[in-house]
Amino acid sequence: MRGAQITGWGLSLPDTVVTNADFEARLDTSDKWIVERTGIKERRHGGTTSGLAVESARRALERAGRRGQEIDLLVLATTSPDQTVPATSSWVHHQLGCRGAAFDLNAACAGFVYGLVTAVALLDAGHERALVIGSDTLSQITDQNDRNTAVLFGDGSGAVVVEATEGEPLILAHDLGLDGSLTRILYCDRGGFIVMEGREVFRKAVRATVESAERVLKQADVTAEEITLFIPHQANIRIIDAVGQRLGIDPARYAICLDHTGNTSAASCGIALSEAADAGRLKDGDLVLFSGFGAGMTWASAVVRWGGAPVATIGAGGPGERE
Repeated sequence: MRGAQITGWGLSLPDTVVTNADFEARLDTSDKWIVERTGIKERRHGGTTSGLAVESARRALERAGRRGQEIDLLVLATTSPDQTVPATSSWVHHQLGCRGAAFDLNAACAGFVYGLVTAVALLDAGHERALVIGSDTLSQITDQNDRNTAVLFGDGSGAVVVEATEGEPLILAHDLGLDGSLTRILYCDRGGFIVMEGREVFRKAVRATVESAERVLKQADVTAEEITLFIPHQANIRIIDAVGQRLGIDPARYAICLDHTGNTSAASCGIALSEAADAGRLKDGDLVLFSGFGAGMTWASAVVRWGGAPVATIGAGGPGERE
């Protein structure tokens, strides 16, 4: 099996900041209630899923020292595509000047980890360089007059460049899962708004995330104490704290961005990773635990060995290269 490495990362957030005070002024809620229940202080609204994806991907490419034409695989995780047809990844692929394959992947808030695992598998199958992007504009499918959901969701995008190498594997273990019987607790009908049973989501999310994370730690033969950085899906600080406590991970090792982004669905893990990497919280060889959940009900966890420095890849070509 070939190795892989994350060589670039980037994020994108819209310019418009929506604070808790903005909701407090027009809904039956308060900044204190929102912060205590969710940990969210503000979120960003605006842009398009494709536009945010292009911006975060360009930053990831710049960090990796790569151009779009050197990418032969693009995986866009999103639950809020610009159009029904074609896939939003088509426009992103075109704007970046990529070659080879591109497709959308919808695993809701677990989408970034699903996308990362999928991309690494395809690198092992022969692709050379992949862009994995999580991008969502949930403000467009959220009823801004519903105090239970409006305060939760924001827009944004996070991206990574992943390159095939002759070195060590990037993902030491992964766990992807789904319980379709739970679709009723979190969904959005076509043309409608997000519907969520908050208490049930909380209960199921904690259990699913803990069990998934425990499985990958066991598979990777590592302990929670060996994890340098825990990157959970950024849905709710109470969920994150409950999961971290059960796993035995110190909060100092959490990567948290939800306080200023809200729940950005498939983008959240990519944004949190990018902010942590930019802050110098990772060095080569560190172990990173991704774990989260989403509508479906999906869940996804992965133990990743970090190696952020650019590396020499196996080759310049790859499947789908243009003549």
